Amino acid sequence: MTFDDGPHGANTPRLLEMLKQRGIKATFFCVGQCVAEYPEIAKRIVEEGHEIASHSWSHPQLSSMSEASVRDQLERTHQAIKQATGIAPKVFRPPYGAFTLRQRNWASAVYGYKTILWDVDPLDWKVRNASHVQSEILRQTVPGSIILSHDIHKSTIDAMPATLDALLAKGYKFVTVSELLAMDKPVPAKPKATPAPKTASSKSAAPAPAKQ
Repeated sequence: MTFDDGPHGANTPRLLEMLKQRGIKATFFCVGQCVAEYPEIAKRIVEEGHEIASHSWSHPQLSSMSEASVRDQLERTHQAIKQATGIAPKVFRPPYGAFTLRQRNWASAVYGYKTILWDVDPLDWKVRNASHVQSEILRQTVPGSIILSHDIHKSTIDAMPATLDALLAKGYKFVTVSELLAMDKPVPAKPKATPAPKTASSKSAAPAPAKQ
């Protein structure tokens, strides 16, 4: 489960209680200016075992911005998260998923960020209806999914208890994005067995005498 655009003064604490009750760990892609506004909520996210990550400072479309502007967006957010929580984020989600390959490489080189998108999108920012959010998440989710949602919308938080309980009932386990990435390691190839050298057996049968 991933939540974008917060922290929100009312919705995020409510969501954190729901997650705590169920022992679920999530990833919060936070907007820097919201972290600066609610540093205590950002700190709580980390203290309760969730992952906090960068989602830019003010949610612009980074792919159309200058290098200096992108640097400012990421740097300000990086520092706001560090100041509020004491840790540096390791993953980044570009607003609207818009980030060029060159920008991805730069963010990785400068901050060590892995750029994270999603495969489940309930369009909760567009359809502010809890039952819609729940049904779309349950319909789209498969093992290994990264679910996109937004903790700035009350309707999304309203959907979470039933959604989370239904996913748990289906046997899903919840991890942070970094934990999920750590699981996605290629299985090392098994070394090929070296054939044993051929040696004459002491039990080899003597050649049969030729028939007369």
